[in-house]
Amino acid sequence: MEGIPSIEPFVARLEALGAKMSEPDFYNDQRKAGEISREHQKLSKLRETYEKLEKTLAQIDENRAIIAENADPEFVALAREDLAALEAAVEPLKAEILKMMIPSDPTDSRNTVVEIRAGTGGDEASLFAADLYRMYCRYADMRGWKVENLSSSESPAGGFKEICFLLSGEDVYRYMKYESGTHRVQRVPATEANGRIHTSAATVAVLPEAEEVDIQIDPADIEISIARASGPGGQGVNTTDSAVQILHKPTGMIVKCADERSQLKNKTKAMKVLRSRLLEHKQQEEHDKYAQSRREQIGTGDRSERIRTYNFPQSRMTDHRIGLTLHSLPQIMDGEIEEMIRSLEDADYAARIQALIK
Repeated sequence: MEGIPSIEPFVARLEALGAKMSEPDFYNDQRKAGEISREHQKLSKLRETYEKLEKTLAQIDENRAIIAENADPEFVALAREDLAALEAAVEPLKAEILKMMIPSDPTDSRNTVVEIRAGTGGDEASLFAADLYRMYCRYADMRGWKVENLSSSESPAGGFKEICFLLSGEDVYRYMKYESGTHRVQRVPATEANGRIHTSAATVAVLPEAEEVDIQIDPADIEISIARASGPGGQGVNTTDSAVQILHKPTGMIVKCADERSQLKNKTKAMKVLRSRLLEHKQQEEHDKYAQSRREQIGTGDRSERIRTYNFPQSRMTDHRIGLTLHSLPQIMDGEIEEMIRSLEDADYAARIQALIK
C-alpha cells in the first residue's frame, strides 16, 4: 500500500504473541504477561485499522466506478458526496497506522527517577532548580502521580543544589522523557538591586526506574559508606549514622541519600537511584550505536543539551528543539506543561514516521 510499510511482519508478530498467550504457563510471570498482552492489544488495533483503511480504499474505487458508469444525476450526486467523506478519511487512517507501527518504548510505562541540579548562576540557579521541582510536582498532581523524594541538598538561598525524586503512576516515563537536558532561565533575581536580568540554568535528568531483573548489581562492585546526616531535618537526622553513599566501582557512579532517618531506607532509595542510572547508561550505549537515527528524533535529550528557555520578563517559554514558544509562563511554572509535552511527543512521532517510510 502506498506510503505504508508492509503489514505482514506485524501480523506475524501478532500471531506469535497469540500462540504464546495460549500457553498454560503464560501467567506464571505476571510482569512479562502484562507486557505481551499490551503488545498484542496494540497489534490487534493496528490490524483492525489497516483493514479499515483497505475497506475505505475499496469503497472509494466502487464509488468512482459508480460515478463513471451511472447516468442518474441524483445517484451520482450521492456517490460524489460519499466519495468525498471516504477520501477525507484516508490520510488520518494512514497517519494512525504509521503511528502504531512505530516500535513502543518498553520503558514508557515505567515509574521515573528525576534528578534536578543547579547549574551556572549560583543561588539563582538553585532557586530555579526548586521552581522546576515545584513545576513537576504540580504536573504530577494533575496526572494523579505520586511523588517520593529520594535525596536532596538545599542551598543557603532556600533552593536546591540538587534534588532527586521518584514519580510513580501511569505512563510516567512516556510523558517525562522529553524533559532531560539543560533548562535556562532569564529573570531579575530577588537579590538584584539594579533590576538587571540574569541568566542561569539547571540540568534535568529523567531516568526510567530500573527493576532488579533489568540491572543485576554484583555486591562486589559496590562500596557502601555510612555517615552522620547533616543539615535540616530535626534531631533524629543529626544524631544518627543514617546517611548512605554508594560507589559503583566499574562506572565510578556515586549515589548519596540522607533524607530518611533510617539507614536501611536510605540504602534502599540509593540503590533505586543507582539501578536507574545504570539502566540509563546501558540504554545510552545502545542509542550511541544508532547515533544518526537518534539525532533525527526529538528523543529523550542529553542533559548537556540546552532544550528550553524560560523568559520571565516576557512571560515566554521557548523549547529550542521544536521551535515552540508559549506566552503563558506563570501557568507553565504552575505545572500546566501538557501542551508542551504533547507538542514534543507529536514532533517525535513525526520524525520517527519519516524514518519509518524512507
